[in-house]
Amino acid sequence: MKSSTQKSTGGTVLAIATPIAILATLAVNTLSNTNPPGGVNVGELANTLLRDVRVLPANYAFIIWGVIYVGLIAYGIYQIRPAQTGDTAIVQADALLIVACVAQIAWIYLFTFRQFWASVLAMLIILGSLIFAYLRLGIGRDRVGRDRRWNAHLPFSIYLAWISVATIVNIASALFANNWSGGLAPDLWALLLLVIGTAIALVVFFQRRDIAFLLVFIWAYGAIAVRQSAFPLVQIGAIGGAVLLAGVVLWSLWQPRQRFE
Repeated sequence: MKSSTQKSTGGTVLAIATPIAILATLAVNTLSNTNPPGGVNVGELANTLLRDVRVLPANYAFIIWGVIYVGLIAYGIYQIRPAQTGDTAIVQADALLIVACVAQIAWIYLFTFRQFWASVLAMLIILGSLIFAYLRLGIGRDRVGRDRRWNAHLPFSIYLAWISVATIVNIASALFANNWSGGLAPDLWALLLLVIGTAIALVVFFQRRDIAFLLVFIWAYGAIAVRQSAFPLVQIGAIGGAVLLAGVVLWSLWQPRQRFE
């Protein structure tokens, strides 16, 4: 009885802490654009110091953060309902999301202070936390109602997909900032990273049938193709990846609805 009460109390505490963490991350992210802690915000760094990183997407791609935060706020409202505070999967996802939010705040400071390799570590913590939350929620595996799909599964799908792309860009930026090429031309490195990203998206899709995850990659690859139009090999790689993923999405929509285990 005592253990059950402790679990319920723990779930309630996390349910309250989760929207606070989401709003704190949103506030820090917003303030970092107007009053960057390192003197230059993330976008300005991308357009100056890191402008030659071949996998950087066009600036418009980052409006997806608006979608991500709307989804996270929807999740914060969803998970604080009394019916969810005792749900083990939601409670664990809350804890992992809080870790991701703290790591994201740390990432903003590290990146704007040009501590690029430390920012990669923070990004990997965000990525790892979201992967475990994604798995714990059973996204693409468990049959759930519309409410849970829209307010829990979809926000985590979009957030994880974008962070997967962002991790690739972050690593490429750290390598570029440290003048490390590994003996490959920048265009070849970019193409390799695009292929890896496409492979990750396909693995997730064929295991989970998560169309939202693929759509984020298509959005990002389209923006990479736009920004890197002066580099044909990179542009072709980005367009090719986007077209392949779009083809998989269209193919999946033609398939009979079924539960994928």
